[in-house]
Amino acid sequence: MIAFVRGEVAEVNLSSAVLAVGGIGLELMCTPGTLATLRVGHQATLPTSMVVREESLTLFGFLDDDEKTVFELVQTASGVGPKLAQAILAVLGPDDLRTAVASEDVKTLTRVPGVGQKGAQRIILELRDRLGLPVGGHRGPVAAQAVGGWRDQVHQGLVGLGWPAREADRAVETVAADAGDVPDVAALLRAALRSLSRA
Repeated sequence: MIAFVRGEVAEVNLSSAVLAVGGIGLELMCTPGTLATLRVGHQATLPTSMVVREESLTLFGFLDDDEKTVFELVQTASGVGPKLAQAILAVLGPDDLRTAVASEDVKTLTRVPGVGQKGAQRIILELRDRLGLPVGGHRGPVAAQAVGGWRDQVHQGLVGLGWPAREADRAVETVAADAGDVPDVAALLRAALRSLSRA
């Protein structure tokens, strides 16, 4: 298995990044929060998790080892595959997820597109003894310099999580006032998701 990838960032796309490693471009599927930290032409090291299917090999890249561990743990819950696990981490950071599971906060978990009431209860039941308690603020908010602009990133993040483009446009406008001078894409995406789940 590939534990991590270190190399020059060759591309940053809407849901993935390409790192050049030994003359090969490896595509890593990443959350918007992770993509926001990457700059084309700069070196990056991302912990990775490889998902093997009959028809594909997919590499997922993470901000840190904690995010990778939580991604792999969440998939041990019934009905949670890699795409849903990534969607959960796009909406909730590892500690937010631990807090929601430990406090049996179904409402927070159902903010994730694809997680309904029963799914949230199943995640809580199956993971509460394995996820542990929040480990503390070792990860601050991710400040995003524009990679095609924060609006595009948030919009594509929402579409990638299953929301229709028109609703994603509305959600982007809803959170625009919170962007500030140095937009935090991960926080804006979470706020946009909250606004969509309220609608």
